[in-house]
Amino acid sequence: MDLFPLWNSLRIAVISSVIVFFLGIFFAYYVAKLPRLLKGALDVILTLPLVLPPTVVGYFLLMLLAPATPLGSWVYEHWSLRLVMNWQSSVAASAVVAFPLMYRTARGAFEGFDETLRYSAQTLGLSNTYIFWRIMMPYCKQGIIAGLVLSFARGLGEYGATSMVSGYTPGKTATISTTVYQLWTLNDNHGAFIWVMINLAISAVVLLAVNLFERKDKETRSKAAPAGTRG
Repeated sequence: MDLFPLWNSLRIAVISSVIVFFLGIFFAYYVAKLPRLLKGALDVILTLPLVLPPTVVGYFLLMLLAPATPLGSWVYEHWSLRLVMNWQSSVAASAVVAFPLMYRTARGAFEGFDETLRYSAQTLGLSNTYIFWRIMMPYCKQGIIAGLVLSFARGLGEYGATSMVSGYTPGKTATISTTVYQLWTLNDNHGAFIWVMINLAISAVVLLAVNLFERKDKETRSKAAPAGTRG
């Protein structure tokens, strides 16, 4: 059994999750502080990939990255690199479709942050960088982790956008999702079922790990809370 689709899907999901983690936090942090009107406009733009069909997202990516486009032709002329029909383009597609999940979840967590903690830290002379990483991020970590897990799961199971920008080439661009579809078209239901179960197993393990983390985090907070505030 060729395990390349498993390895390829995992690296695509991991790399795209790292990308959307930092981009999602960056945009969520700054958009959360904007005026309502501007925030609403940016929300529409940044969340659009979540509501668009994946094939439409893939189409727009092809219009941006294909060799015939200005960007695609410029990159190919200067570095002889193709921006589509390779596994790296699957990373880009997965990052685009998963970004809104990380952004929306992180923004909700930041908007729920107790600003009195920030003001208290500022009165102590702490820098904004220190406040963000050592106070705000730990406070919002449950929302951040939830967004990261959702992004990973979205990247792992993405099919529509990735199939358009990367296609299906065994040993090069094949993922679990595209492999399932190809096996199904070949009437290999047994092979398709195996890959479906592998995907389900990975997703279940990830969700179980997050649930265990949240439970441990709640127990830690409960032990750290003053006796009179518990319950």
